[in-house]
Amino acid sequence: MATTSRDLARPPTRNALRRALDSDIFYSFRRSPVVVAAAIVTLICFIGAVCAPWLAPHNPFDLKTLNLIDAFTPPAWMDEGTRKFLLGTDDQGRDVLSTIMYGARISLAVGFFSVLFAMTLGVSLGLISGYVGGALDAFIMRVADVQLSFPAILIALLIDGLARTTLPRDVHDRVIVYVLILAIGITGWVQYARTVRGSTLVEKNKEYVQAARVIGRHPVAIMARHVLPNVMGPVLVIATINLAIAILTEATLSFLGVGVPPTQPSLGTLIRVGNDFLFSGEWWITIFPGAALVVMVLAVNLLGDWLRDALNPKLR
Repeated sequence: MATTSRDLARPPTRNALRRALDSDIFYSFRRSPVVVAAAIVTLICFIGAVCAPWLAPHNPFDLKTLNLIDAFTPPAWMDEGTRKFLLGTDDQGRDVLSTIMYGARISLAVGFFSVLFAMTLGVSLGLISGYVGGALDAFIMRVADVQLSFPAILIALLIDGLARTTLPRDVHDRVIVYVLILAIGITGWVQYARTVRGSTLVEKNKEYVQAARVIGRHPVAIMARHVLPNVMGPVLVIATINLAIAILTEATLSFLGVGVPPTQPSLGTLIRVGNDFLFSGEWWITIFPGAALVVMVLAVNLLGDWLRDALNPKLR
């Protein structure tokens, strides 16, 4: 009886933390060294990107600190290298390590918010399509089928091209990040919509939804309060995997020259700039940003694969 009283006296946050640590998902997480390593790498990438203004050795976008004499300085462990620039410098004398940290901020921001936009749009349309059904369901699914017939990169290029033709150049450079989020987000909503629609078709015929209808709950309240929490499991898995795809899509667009301007480069822009000097011997300008992109995407993909297996009750 005393033990029960102490348990009841514990703060709710402490009880929730203890339940999380004792859960099957956390047990699956800590027993896999690969997943733990992927989580650590992902955390380092996020901290390095978010805290770049405080952690980066230099500010690569402060023109007062740039010196063209420092251009093409090799990494510190090579001849003519210096400890001041651990990974060398690019053609403008910017520290490669600092540009990677600042560039990762844009890549992660575009990837995260585009996935959030796609998830919000797709989950909303999937809920409405599965719950309402009828002609509205058929219309939304046919739109999804039509979009699936176009490559995602082609749709992103089309939206970016429309923005470039309709907006003045100075305005476009200021809103290019939002254009990329919109372009990448629109290409990814279909997966969420189809997944949520299928789960909603199952959930809406269960007893708790029927009971909510009987007591007169509004359909919007039923979808938001009752159906949505029960269909979010697969959505979180898709969002984790799509984060890596969104980062790669943004890097591809920037590499093609339709992403962010050179004044605020992402990892894709850094790879494109360094590619021009790859065969002249300055390999570090493109290799290190490319390696950072590969490591970041690989770590996020490993976490997504683990989350998919951990949330699948058939694999427990």
